[in-house]
Amino acid sequence: MTLKSSFPPVVDARTRVLILGSLPGDRSLAEQRYYAHPQNQFWRLVGAAIDRDLAALRYDQRLAALLEARIGLWDVVATARRTGSSDATIRDHAANDLAALIQTLPDLRAVAFNGGKALAIGRRLISGQPILALPSSSALHTIGFDAKRPAWLAIRDYLDVN
Repeated sequence: MTLKSSFPPVVDARTRVLILGSLPGDRSLAEQRYYAHPQNQFWRLVGAAIDRDLAALRYDQRLAALLEARIGLWDVVATARRTGSSDATIRDHAANDLAALIQTLPDLRAVAFNGGKALAIGRRLISGQPILALPSSSALHTIGFDAKRPAWLAIRDYLDVN
């Protein structure tokens, strides 16, 4: 099994919702981009939550749009051994320091976990924040976009600027 590592967080002081995945898949690692696999529904799902077609944008524009919408992005796993991209094969993981990152986000209102593995690992690492358990955006989670969308739209409840 190959040792794989996560990317740096994408956040700023205005972040209100922090979306946490488990660990980037092989395609994302190869391209050094969050959610790079074209079948992963992340950009469509979060785009629906903020009423923006993120999938149509260049990667740097997608990240800027997330920050503009007050959404941050990171992973719960810093390093792990994994064959392929399936969360089921994650072994010997070391977690990212989520608590330390959260302390740098004064406007944070909720932490959203993208999938069951991220939730299982990450919820033990944080406290004092509302948690959103989102269905995985991965194409391996086959319930389909329309079934996932309502849970992802709940992100909106934490983004208001009032």
